[in-house]
Amino acid sequence: MPHTKKLRVKCDINHQTLLMLLYFGAILIRSDASNHRYQPGEPVPLYANKIGPFHNPSETYRYFDLPFCIPDHIKEKKEALGEVLNGDRLVSGPYSLDFLVDKESDLLCKKKLTKEEVSQFRKAVEKDYYFQMYYDDLPIWGLIGRVDREGRAENDYRYYLYEHVHFDIQYNKDRVIDITARMDLHSVLDLTEDKEVDAEFTYSVKWNETDIPFEKRMDKYAQNSSLPHHLEIHWFSIVNSCVTVLLLTGFLATILMRILKNDFIKYTHDEESADDQDETGWKYIRGDVFRFPKYKSLFAAALGCGTQLFTLAVFIFLLGLVGVFYPYNRGSLFTALLVMYALTSGIAGYTATSFYRQLEGSNWVRNLLLTGSLFGGPLFLTFCFLNSTAIAYSATAALPFGTIIVIILIWTLVTSPLLVLGGIAGKNSGTEFQAPCRTTKYPREIPELPWYRYTIPQMAMAGFLPFSAIYIELYYIFASVWGHKIYTIYSILFIVFIILLIVTAFVTVALTYFQLAAEDHNWWWRSFLCGGSTGIFIYSYCLYYYHARSDMSGFMQTSFFFGYMACICYGFFLMLGAVGFRAALVFVRHIYRSIKCE
Repeated sequence: MPHTKKLRVKCDINHQTLLMLLYFGAILIRSDASNHRYQPGEPVPLYANKIGPFHNPSETYRYFDLPFCIPDHIKEKKEALGEVLNGDRLVSGPYSLDFLVDKESDLLCKKKLTKEEVSQFRKAVEKDYYFQMYYDDLPIWGLIGRVDREGRAENDYRYYLYEHVHFDIQYNKDRVIDITARMDLHSVLDLTEDKEVDAEFTYSVKWNETDIPFEKRMDKYAQNSSLPHHLEIHWFSIVNSCVTVLLLTGFLATILMRILKNDFIKYTHDEESADDQDETGWKYIRGDVFRFPKYKSLFAAALGCGTQLFTLAVFIFLLGLVGVFYPYNRGSLFTALLVMYALTSGIAGYTATSFYRQLEGSNWVRNLLLTGSLFGGPLFLTFCFLNSTAIAYSATAALPFGTIIVIILIWTLVTSPLLVLGGIAGKNSGTEFQAPCRTTKYPREIPELPWYRYTIPQMAMAGFLPFSAIYIELYYIFASVWGHKIYTIYSILFIVFIILLIVTAFVTVALTYFQLAAEDHNWWWRSFLCGGSTGIFIYSYCLYYYHARSDMSGFMQTSFFFGYMACICYGFFLMLGAVGFRAALVFVRHIYRSIKCE
């Protein structure tokens, strides 16, 4: 067992632990009482959400999949689309926590656990299962049991199930402000042996008054990522990235000075040395540099998808900056991603078909179909596999049939029509490709190049610098998406995103210049691949994070982690590839406008 697992089991779910763990399921869920005001003795809505292994955030199950005490009437709560996508399945909770009513060891239920139920609970305790509930929209988190490992061999471990939970609830006048769950160390049930046992589940409630206003009761969930030592690390990441940007800016400025000061003078003003046989460098290939690339339909589709994903990322960041994705409103992120992806599909259609027509392509319908399936196809296949896996595990990550129908309707009624409309608009735009130099009929032969000027070494060099500018921030993002930490500093994340775009553009421009200076005119695909290579580095970081920084295990969690991260990194590849190509295209057009093209 890793030594970190010894620190995981906490019997007292204190304030700091709660803050770090609530991001996993802290979603804004509307209370039955819309104004959140209660009279003494009035029932306050309590919903049981889900259970699952602590270190496998995607592997969650319904609360009553374990043989807990089941209330007489179980009522399922209707959930929004984002909440269902997040894997939440809320039902009425087993505890009665009426407003301002203290309780001392009230009996929840007595039941005899069969051997099968004991085995089921023991396996859950062994995997450090936690439960999650919501009380008046406030999330509650707690472990269901503990494993006694101290001084024992693995075969002699003792497994205990908590029988008593104590709720500390704070209130201000007629409103609930805070709730904390604490498990009783002395009230446990031994589950080590496979035999029937008698269980007696109890709970207690203590109400305490506080002066925290209702409007600020959620502030504590956003404070953890704003602690001073976290901010220091974040700002160190920003400073590190800014230094990288400044160095690259100076490097690019040097290149441009050389172009404008040396090459421009040599190629333009020295008319006597203008013969082709005396020319070298990037001017020598002026008749080939704007020769359209191979597989231009695929290239235009990739450019369209990358532009769509870039627009999607910008909108998501804007929503994050205005506070939409607050920690307890996590379901809104999935909703925003789904809706914004559907609404931006027209951008992909327009960009792809318009650029395809600029490249003198004729079959724009096939190009449009390729654009719609280039990113959506792999994402759909990955979803089908992972959803089937979740169904086999009976996990809450498996989407209900109704939700799948809603997604299909969104794709049919919104995504596809907007894609087609964008494609028609792009086809009819009539924009011609602006090439400063005329392309010759036959391409020049590319000279023999050293190994480090081939595509793969160039991609490795191009992806390393942008990745080094963001890798510190990647840990915090992974810890929030694939863990239980809270991430709310979207302003810093947006700055890192801007730096990533700038570094990607600068590196791609620099490598494109060196490629053209080596008289290699196949820069179209190279600039796209070099720009997008950061996505490959991010996926490599996934391997490191999975093995070195997390305790995730099991086929389902592993499949979800690598499956969805493959889609995310593929999206980054397309987005940054589009950014890199656009930057390289502006650069190439600029330098060839600066010389006299015959």
